[in-house]
Amino acid sequence: MSADLTAGASATDPGDDAVHLRRMTRLYDGQPAVAHIQLRVERGENVWLRGTNGSGKSTLLRVIATAISPTFGEGTVLGYDLRRERRQIRARVDLLGHQSRLYDDLTAIENLRFTCALYGLAERSAGSALDRVGLGDVADVRAASFSQGMRQRLALARCLMRGPALILLDEPYAGLDVHARVLVDDVLADARDHGRTVILASHEAPPEALVGREVHLDAGRVVQSIEDSPVRMRP
Repeated sequence: MSADLTAGASATDPGDDAVHLRRMTRLYDGQPAVAHIQLRVERGENVWLRGTNGSGKSTLLRVIATAISPTFGEGTVLGYDLRRERRQIRARVDLLGHQSRLYDDLTAIENLRFTCALYGLAERSAGSALDRVGLGDVADVRAASFSQGMRQRLALARCLMRGPALILLDEPYAGLDVHARVLVDDVLADARDHGRTVILASHEAPPEALVGREVHLDAGRVVQSIEDSPVRMRP
């Protein structure tokens, strides 16, 4: 079954859709991790991609982020072709996944300053981003010594600082304390308030007020798309 999601959208980049995948398939060792995915997400939506471990959620997000290429099928992200315009997509998308993509030899503030230099951001935004995620007191501590929860917070700070048009969150609540979970919800609220798009892949339901659509992925295929229906509150 295909998932065709539509909602109001902003237009800061070419194209009407944040994500538009057509029969997208990714194989590993000849076996499909995701198969024949038809997915359309308009700009400004917050979508919950629901599924158990092994359902293909991470693979789907990695394809959208251009971390891996589709084996078959085609698609666009923010109006850019998944195969031919990967650089343009990466400049506008942030994937917060199991790998935090931090530099262990750099301090927390140095990690964010490097991001500032990479994306042409003002360095002063790094300090405020650290304060927002509760890491201001360890700004000068190397990331190598951070716990998993602290690393996730630092990755969240990078995401908040960049303000990408599309945010991909892969099991963002896993291993986080209550305060850090609230920070994930802040990312969703901030995206909603600024017209950005979020796809949150999780087996846990996010707060009902922050996510408007639910797509159920099972065994690499979309089996259900629920539009304009209540999203169950996270316990």
